[in-house]
Amino acid sequence: MAIMLKSAAEIEKMRVSGIALRKVHDAVKANVRAGATTMDLERAAVAKIEELGAVAAFKGYHGYPAVLCTSVNNEVIHGIPHDRGALREGDIVSVDCGVIVDGYYSDCAVTYPVGKLSPSVAKLLKVTEASLYAAIDKAVVGGRLFDISNAVQTMCEAEGYGVVREFVGHGIGKNMHEDPQVPNFGDAGKGPRLKAGMVLAIEPMINAGSPEVKVLEDGWTAITVDGSFSAHFEHTVAITKDGPVILTR
Repeated sequence: MAIMLKSAAEIEKMRVSGIALRKVHDAVKANVRAGATTMDLERAAVAKIEELGAVAAFKGYHGYPAVLCTSVNNEVIHGIPHDRGALREGDIVSVDCGVIVDGYYSDCAVTYPVGKLSPSVAKLLKVTEASLYAAIDKAVVGGRLFDISNAVQTMCEAEGYGVVREFVGHGIGKNMHEDPQVPNFGDAGKGPRLKAGMVLAIEPMINAGSPEVKVLEDGWTAITVDGSFSAHFEHTVAITKDGPVILTR
């Protein structure tokens, strides 16, 4: 496993990429409402990426057909935007997007509520997002990779949630997926030593029920096997001597 360490100048370029990506998310968020389709969200993202002069990271990646991944309710990740049905009050939609600016990638996911959520679904989002920040707090020089993983697993399993095993976070830089893989489960104190200059996409994918998932016939969309809702939050994070720095804040 060759883990690429980034220079301060490279991390700054990734921060610029991350700021652009946050603007794309802001544009998408403004369109999340009952009655909108996931293709409406896609169109908002396409327009904003064009306006910013950035490059969409996902479109064409292994043949993926869109700029966003939009995963609704029991869809875990890699949902393809479409106009087949509108979002409804009480739904959730996980929006995952990546952009390239000046050759450097950023990657960020947010699960957005559509209107008012039931208390149980609201809690799923709250805990999943909290587990992301607990994981980021472990992204420190001298720690171990699975300290990050274990922070997610511990918090989410304590609430009875299923931690997805098949999909993981990853290193990121001049490529969208670099070493190391960053699972959301594992034993603290294990894994590669964390060093300054590592940049990781940390991304809890948490199901309200069983951790099991399956991929639909489109070859992309992953759903929960038991039909339970799933939440996904992700930041691109640089490990520095001064602590973790969120580049997609």
